[in-house]
Amino acid sequence: MIYAIVDIETTGGYAAANGIIEISIQVFDGERVIDRYETLVNPGVVIPKYIQAFTGINHDMVKDAPPFEDIARTVYYLLHDKIFVAHNVNFDYSFLKNHLEYYGYSLHVKKLCTVRLCRQIIPGLPSYSLGKLCKSLGIELQNHHRAGSDAVATTELFKLLLEKDEKNFIKTSLERTSKEQVLPPNVPVEHFKNLPATPGVYYFNDNKGKVVYVGKAKNIKQRVNSHFSNNSDGKQKQNFLRYVYGITFQSTATELMAAILESTEIKKLWPAFNVSQKNPEEVYSLIMYEDQKGYYRLAVEKKRKQVKPIFTFHYKVHAHGVLQKLIKEFNLCPVLCFVQRDKQKCEELKEGNCFGACETVEANTLYNKRVLEAISSLTTRSSYVVLDKGLRDEEISCIMVSKGSFFGMGYLPKNFTDITEEAVYKYLHPYKENSYIKTLLQTHLSKFPHQVHHIAK
Repeated sequence: MIYAIVDIETTGGYAAANGIIEISIQVFDGERVIDRYETLVNPGVVIPKYIQAFTGINHDMVKDAPPFEDIARTVYYLLHDKIFVAHNVNFDYSFLKNHLEYYGYSLHVKKLCTVRLCRQIIPGLPSYSLGKLCKSLGIELQNHHRAGSDAVATTELFKLLLEKDEKNFIKTSLERTSKEQVLPPNVPVEHFKNLPATPGVYYFNDNKGKVVYVGKAKNIKQRVNSHFSNNSDGKQKQNFLRYVYGITFQSTATELMAAILESTEIKKLWPAFNVSQKNPEEVYSLIMYEDQKGYYRLAVEKKRKQVKPIFTFHYKVHAHGVLQKLIKEFNLCPVLCFVQRDKQKCEELKEGNCFGACETVEANTLYNKRVLEAISSLTTRSSYVVLDKGLRDEEISCIMVSKGSFFGMGYLPKNFTDITEEAVYKYLHPYKENSYIKTLLQTHLSKFPHQVHHIAK
């Protein structure tokens, strides 16, 4: 087998928005280096100060260097028929694949990561960064963070791994079914093998065990695999590859339970790489006030501390949707509800659905009575459970809403019949409600009303 042992220096951490400033390729036949290629590269963009400090490569050094376009053909033919080897291989591979594809070359080769191989073949070392590995193993590395020196050191490291690989980890890693080529360098393959093909929530942990990402899935194993097996060259994937050291999970019986658990965990743990569901809760309010003519007015506006809302919403469109529904169901006036804002005659009055409150034809007492009925329909706080399949055959899943608020979820014995709050409480784990969970439940219940079992007051 012929290996291309690669190291690159770049202007940043992910390929989609950064350039290559240096590349070194050592072509290795398993015993000796049979070819080598090394050059600085003009990235065509500014090299950030911290990269200059980190690598020692500045603008003057690359201004007369070839752009990647000029070396793409050479790089491709050095790599395309060999096994691509690097320390944290998916970083180097993502950059080169991205840049080669931009200039018309499609790179598809097998990969080996010397970080992952070192963890398997030489376990128990204090650190697996290239610099500290070389120090631990007595490999010379004089000019760290320059592509040439790092590629030479990685070649010596790989030669040592070939010699020590008594259990054929390298051969196993190259098999088509192996996850070694796609997983982050520091995640044990056992973490992936232990993932179930069930709904649930998965957690990515950093080197200190802190959760940096939470995700939900219909199939946990399949979803986690998709994070690393795709060809994304974006920031999120590179963050996962660089900072994820462990994967854990919680199985749930249903996708709804997984979505609820994901939301509560994001709100509780505030993971660094989660973006969604970190925005403020309940931004919009439905309010009521009495105008100068004595008519109750309903309106949607941004939530304010000094105004007590009738109901709160995460999205403005949801608030307006509810208000439109109330207008239809209770014959309210769209003008008095600020839904129709032009100076034209009330549209619902023309249709006969508004009884003339906007023109003081209908008495305010009659109109206000319907407004209060509409509000009452929103604030009735019923209790119910959502019952569905369990994790095992002998149980059923249960999500409980108590007096209009999400309480928690868990699992009941399969033949459980005492559906009262007192009886169900002890089987459930309580969770904090948020507006996202409210929306999840409302959407689910509209699709699956047969799963709802109301609890008597």
